[in-house]
Amino acid sequence: MVTLKPDFLRGSYPPLITPFIAGKVDFKKFRELTKRQLSSGSHGILVTGTTGEPSSLTIDERSELLEVALEAVGGRIPVVAATGSQSLAETVELTTRAEKAGASAALVVTPYYIKPSQRGLIEYFRAVGDTIQLPLMMYHIPGRAAVSVKLQTLVAISQVLPHFVGIKHATADLELVTEIRASLGPEFRIFSGVEALSLPMLLVGASGLMNAVGNLAPDRVAALYNAVQRGDLKTGQELHFSLFELNQSIFLDTNPIPLKYMMSRVGLLETPELRLPLVPIDGQNAHTLDGVLRRAGLLQSSA
Repeated sequence: MVTLKPDFLRGSYPPLITPFIAGKVDFKKFRELTKRQLSSGSHGILVTGTTGEPSSLTIDERSELLEVALEAVGGRIPVVAATGSQSLAETVELTTRAEKAGASAALVVTPYYIKPSQRGLIEYFRAVGDTIQLPLMMYHIPGRAAVSVKLQTLVAISQVLPHFVGIKHATADLELVTEIRASLGPEFRIFSGVEALSLPMLLVGASGLMNAVGNLAPDRVAALYNAVQRGDLKTGQELHFSLFELNQSIFLDTNPIPLKYMMSRVGLLETPELRLPLVPIDGQNAHTLDGVLRRAGLLQSSA
């Protein structure tokens, strides 16, 4: 594996939402949300991950969002581009564009709907990786992609691609996290993609967090990572519990439906607009989310 800088791809890298107004991407608001991550202590950001509704965006929209993020960040923190699609050709197009634009790394989801074999995954990632020099990570989210990766597959990819450097692990399989760490070593980056398991994944060797709740409370998520890094497990546990209900609320409906509603309620978004087939939160769940926000200290009782 290529040698990475010690602090690169470590920390809290929130997967940013994509704001819409009247059906169009609101790039001005996206720039504001990106800059907010800088001031909130996030260690990096992820553009057009699941939370950013990538399958509802065009290739040009995804590329422009990355360019806006890179301009807003100005090199102060890394910008990871999620460039995966169900199509190899589209994934290669997005990934090569990301490298040309100046992304710090690429995150490629296992191709969804197709349900490839493990051999197919190896060849797919080899095909993508052969087109770039950019550090490449796998996005492992079997709940959405309907495919689970095995340890041997990750090892095989790392053997043919020196710049295959990590994985976003969005499933509750903590045993696989330990197996990856034991087999590929501490330099192979593992990011938690399950909000409620952030603390345990960090404790068994994950290098960071890519949590949707970082759009709402980026300072708390970054503080959780920082506490674990300095060995302050008491503070880490306190932050884990302070975030726990917020973390659970993200999945009250399909992500990012609850998240966009909550961001609009606290004034981070003018509208919780989504693209079909996602639709806004219903009244009962909205009431539940208001309570979550109040208990988290993010919404005044009178609001």
